[in-house]
Amino acid sequence: MVGGQLTLNLSSGSVAFNFNPQSARELKTAINHLLSDLKAVASQVATGSRTDQHSPKPSMEYRYTGEIFLELFCNPNIWSSPFAAKLLITLRDDRIRLTTEVDLNQLVDDLNQFLDQWS
Repeated sequence: MVGGQLTLNLSSGSVAFNFNPQSARELKTAINHLLSDLKAVASQVATGSRTDQHSPKPSMEYRYTGEIFLELFCNPNIWSSPFAAKLLITLRDDRIRLTTEVDLNQLVDDLNQFLDQWS
């Protein structure tokens, strides 16, 4: 499938790589599930219903293998709100490996901008 350049804006710089629209949609679906989990955890905290006995939400893990290897990870149980959440990102190929954090809101914006090119 033909793709384009997805640019992720990081706290100090950006990284761009070839990505395809289908994989971007799959990532968007995973992020939507993560957002639901983050909202549920934040709701438990806000109402005081969160106890040591609460059922933890599963971590989000997304992997893409193409020209590059992309992995995103986020544990929704450690963030107080979706606005505070960060994801650990690993991007690598045979010559370079980048591991850093990205703000969830920034990732959503970058992904939406990429998907707007294909709609």
